[in-house]
Amino acid sequence: MEENKKIQDLGKEKNQIEKDAAREEKKTVKEEIKKVEGKKETIEKAEEKIAEEITKQEDKKEKLEDKIEKEEKKTGKKHIKPEKKKTEAVVNGRDIRISTKSAVAICKFIRGKDIEEAILKLKEVSKMKKPIPIRGEVPHKKGIMSGEYPIKATFEFIRLLESLKANAVLNDIELEKCRLFCMANIASRPYRRFGQGRHKRSHVTLKLIPQKNDR
Repeated sequence: MEENKKIQDLGKEKNQIEKDAAREEKKTVKEEIKKVEGKKETIEKAEEKIAEEITKQEDKKEKLEDKIEKEEKKTGKKHIKPEKKKTEAVVNGRDIRISTKSAVAICKFIRGKDIEEAILKLKEVSKMKKPIPIRGEVPHKKGIMSGEYPIKATFEFIRLLESLKANAVLNDIELEKCRLFCMANIASRPYRRFGQGRHKRSHVTLKLIPQKNDR
């Protein structure tokens, strides 16, 4: 009999422990739910504040627009924002199918010159009347130590210079007071068919920059 009572008492203790553990779990769950709800409330309040600020800014913009419209009606003139006059013209040639060595040589040949002069000289090169000085593994040419006639590259440069000239004219830039800035870099060179060598690619940047000391 005593053993049965002990077993019953142990069973009661076990049940009581399980009930206490379940109560504690419920309490912790309720506390966590309250915390989450509090966070949600803070997030909602922050969102409401942001929305209020946005509406205030929109109201300010609308009021300013109304004032501008009233002033325009009074004066009969529209409010036009002053546009900044461009002083430089730029042309970027990407992945051009020319040698980087010849592109660098042409950049040195026309850098610091007038755009009209540069176009004329490159046209002479395309007609093989005037070579472009190139150093290293190049035979001598008449009038200079060593040079070449990179006809394909010269045609690409003439095309870029013509577009640069058109951009300058469009932006009302005085061509006589500007000089050329040129830069050529090697581009990503894709492989040929079956991996036999690579294609030649170059990046070219041309700028018309106003001359500081125009004499």
